[in-house]
Amino acid sequence: MMSFKSVPRKLWEHSSPEQSNMDRFRRALEFKTGQSFQSFHDLFDFSVDHRALFWDFCWMYFRLIHEGTYTTVVDEKAPIDSIPRWFEGVRLNFAENLLFSSLSGTSGKEDDKVALVEVREGASDQPVRVTWEELRKRTGRLMQAMRVHGVVKGDRVAVCASNSVDTLLVFLAATAIGAIFSSSSTDMGVKGILDRLLQIRPRWLFMDDTAVYNGKTTDLRPKIAEIVKGMQPIDEFEGVVCQPRFALQPAELNHVPKSRPLAEFLGDATSDILDFERVAFSDPFLIVYSSGTSGQPKCIMHSVGGALLTAHKEGGLHQELDKDSIVLQYTTTGWIMYLSLLQALLFGSRVILYDGSPFMPDIASFIKLADIEHVTHFGISPRYLEELRRSLVKPREICDLSSLQIVTSTGMVLPDSLFEWFYDRGFPPHVRLNNISGGTDIAGSFGTGNSLLPVYVGGCAGKSLGIPVEVFDSTIEGEGVKGFRVQDGSPGELVATAAFPNMPVGFWGRDGDRRYHEAYFTRFEGVWTHGDFVSVHPVTKQLTFHGRSDGVLNPSGIRFGSSEIYQVIEDNFANEVIDSLCVGQRRPSDIDERVILFLLMKPTFHFSKELVSRVKSAIRQKLSARHVPSFIFETPEIPTTVNLKKVELPVKQIISGRRIKPSGTLINPACLEFYYQFADVEKLVSKDSKL
Repeated sequence: MMSFKSVPRKLWEHSSPEQSNMDRFRRALEFKTGQSFQSFHDLFDFSVDHRALFWDFCWMYFRLIHEGTYTTVVDEKAPIDSIPRWFEGVRLNFAENLLFSSLSGTSGKEDDKVALVEVREGASDQPVRVTWEELRKRTGRLMQAMRVHGVVKGDRVAVCASNSVDTLLVFLAATAIGAIFSSSSTDMGVKGILDRLLQIRPRWLFMDDTAVYNGKTTDLRPKIAEIVKGMQPIDEFEGVVCQPRFALQPAELNHVPKSRPLAEFLGDATSDILDFERVAFSDPFLIVYSSGTSGQPKCIMHSVGGALLTAHKEGGLHQELDKDSIVLQYTTTGWIMYLSLLQALLFGSRVILYDGSPFMPDIASFIKLADIEHVTHFGISPRYLEELRRSLVKPREICDLSSLQIVTSTGMVLPDSLFEWFYDRGFPPHVRLNNISGGTDIAGSFGTGNSLLPVYVGGCAGKSLGIPVEVFDSTIEGEGVKGFRVQDGSPGELVATAAFPNMPVGFWGRDGDRRYHEAYFTRFEGVWTHGDFVSVHPVTKQLTFHGRSDGVLNPSGIRFGSSEIYQVIEDNFANEVIDSLCVGQRRPSDIDERVILFLLMKPTFHFSKELVSRVKSAIRQKLSARHVPSFIFETPEIPTTVNLKKVELPVKQIISGRRIKPSGTLINPACLEFYYQFADVEKLVSKDSKL
């Protein structure tokens, strides 16, 4: 199915790894334990074989602001599905650590240093720059206003807003009080927003009055009114605080029920003094959501301590962030990468908050912003890189990227061809391409990169320290069965075999414990099953993601990931095909599954019988005859989330004969109607000679 006969092409290697944060950490751990870690893989093995010792060292090394002491890091004998608690006895606060981190160099000594830069799509004015002093003062004022308006520890405070300074202030002020924060993006539909809010029952919703995206300005007041109407059954819901997206002309709210302007809300504050409610390490501070592409989104609760400790490990070690870093991550507020971006403040890094399309006013605008702001850490998605490649934009030829150190890609599988384009044509050779995967469920990564390992074509350079990741045989049938590790090189289910600090502490709402268990612990006995189809390279130890397990293709018992098909299309048909979607079809009457491939054509190219023949031939040659789709069709549109992820599962369910309710996270839910006709694929084929 997949070949591991040779080592992939090496693309990057650190010129001075001994000067990296990761290597300094390695040497400190060697000194503490008396162990010798000759490679990153030795370090990783120690981190998962001695979890309590490793995380205890992390706690001391990263110096989080806290009170109290612990006698036990974690009960290492406790099964993972018991959700063991970590560092009991410790109390800390998320906002306090971001605003006064002892590692950031900004704990009061550099108040005039810029902490935030806000940039809006197409803005002709200068970016908004906020110093650490102003950030703390404005957080204090909003926090005091929230207290006046009844917000207390454990309340939920939600936002539906842009990636802006105002939104960040809500996050900091709410968590300073000990409230639980939740965010959604303004480009989500009303149904998608209400699917979340009705479950978590917030006291207040902070929402922008206007949105700007792709050159279009949208008045959000009608959406606010619909949301308020939908929230009527929630007794504790006080109303909406409207954030003016254009400060000089805030929208008039007389006809929007149960709403008030942000300025009026802030006017009730009696001071701007910051004080922090420290909570237990395992107390929730954040609710995030599964994509909900085929049903009600899960409300996933993350702990303040787990998120902070993981942020230090991943940001400080795997990402090499420090007080001189400047971070630009493309994200909406409804994606877990929003949290990743904000956590850079822990290190005193400068954070750039970008709102709008990364392709406005032109395809190169976003990478030019990285040049202008001297960005060191640049976060994007494979979709963004592919758009640059298709448009023949070569960032290293049009920008000064000498400051750039790391480009992080996540959100979907990064094709091998984009790895090579990145170094052969796209970006300077000194930049580390950090392909990561993990996500919302763990507020962190399973697979990521580090400065001690090279970057090879394909996959994630290594695993994330302290998380015991294995690959289990996915062919074993049943639920609650005993799993078995497969050999490196063989694909299977991504699992975590023991507890780690950034596991969710629960799901919010009725039957939360049951739904939590069903989400991760029913497939195999005593392990976390993440739902990804992966493999580990036997030589390089790269962790390669082939797609979601529920989207694994399984014709005649031959299992493979859709990413293998996408790779062939990318490599051989990029001039003709914009994008593709590959899913399995198995209706109740079908004995076996078959593979169906949909192609989204470029405007100047036509779908034809000859193209179908060439695609099948290329897949047969590059992969095998068993990988060849049974049918190939043209599609006018591929379903995509607001975070630019294409989604397979709804289409798989539709063509397998199910009627589904589109999720509010889809930016183009109407396009799903096109796929219902393929539930009777035989009738279509008999009418179309191309197929």
